[in-house]
Amino acid sequence: LQGIIQAYKSGITLQGNTTSLGRWDFSGSFFFSISAITTIGYGNLSPSTAAGRIFCIMFALFGIPLNLVLLNEIGQLMLLGVQRCAHCLEEVFHWQKKASLLIKTCALVTGLLLFLLLPPLLFSDKEGWSYEEGFYYSFITLSTIGFGDYVIGMNPDRIYPGWYKNVISLWILFGMAWLALVIKFCINFLE
Repeated sequence: LQGIIQAYKSGITLQGNTTSLGRWDFSGSFFFSISAITTIGYGNLSPSTAAGRIFCIMFALFGIPLNLVLLNEIGQLMLLGVQRCAHCLEEVFHWQKKASLLIKTCALVTGLLLFLLLPPLLFSDKEGWSYEEGFYYSFITLSTIGFGDYVIGMNPDRIYPGWYKNVISLWILFGMAWLALVIKFCINFLE
């Protein structure tokens, strides 16, 4: 029994008469890499050898700063797109402040839909979570709090599509950039 528990902790799950790599297949490894460089760190995956831990430290030392640069660039591209849309509306309809406010509101609502309101529907379908649990997971993940009480793709009773963890990893990157922009706007407003 202890051997089975240790195997499960190592990412090996029983599926019929065979075993799978579980958490350390390509999708699981990619998801681990994203959770490491975004500093989410759910706590469900971790290296178990000294060499793995040293590699993880080196990976994080280079990956975290590069990720911050990437998130900043993605955020700046999102902001540039919003500003260009506002400028086009100003020129076409001769709106001054209305265009900027309208576009910022549309960007906020679009981001809310893409990153916080629609993903819980996917999590409900793939994980069996309630909408509230999916929404909680979305915010806790994108804000990089990452408690680890909810983690995708970890239920041994469910079969997950191959694309699932990869798409969620990309959602995390873009969602963090969007949330960073929202937080930046809130800070500017409060100041």
